[in-house]
Amino acid sequence: MTDCIFCKIANKEIPSNLVYENESIAAFNDINPCAPVHILVIPKKHVESLNELEDKNLMAELLSGVKEVTKKLGIKDYRTVINTGKGAGQEVFHIHLHIISGRPLNWPPG
Repeated sequence: MTDCIFCKIANKEIPSNLVYENESIAAFNDINPCAPVHILVIPKKHVESLNELEDKNLMAELLSGVKEVTKKLGIKDYRTVINTGKGAGQEVFHIHLHIISGRPLNWPPG
């Protein structure tokens, strides 16, 4: 998808400081963090949201990416969030998992 900012990051058309990458996924710092640690994990292939994600291998790859990033950074306590749809807070319509850490995370979030 040519106008998708996350596709451009995945294709290295837009510079980013990648925290983790393999052939299927990329992880980078959120430009508008809500905590000291706020990393996004995305598939390199464009998938609009969790509703459109049918590839079970890619699902596993995204969760494995969360594990790899947290292990690499030594993060033990974190929240993982997937916003699906505009009404749930999804702003970029390319599926992404948020890794949020570095401050107390109360529930409900606030």
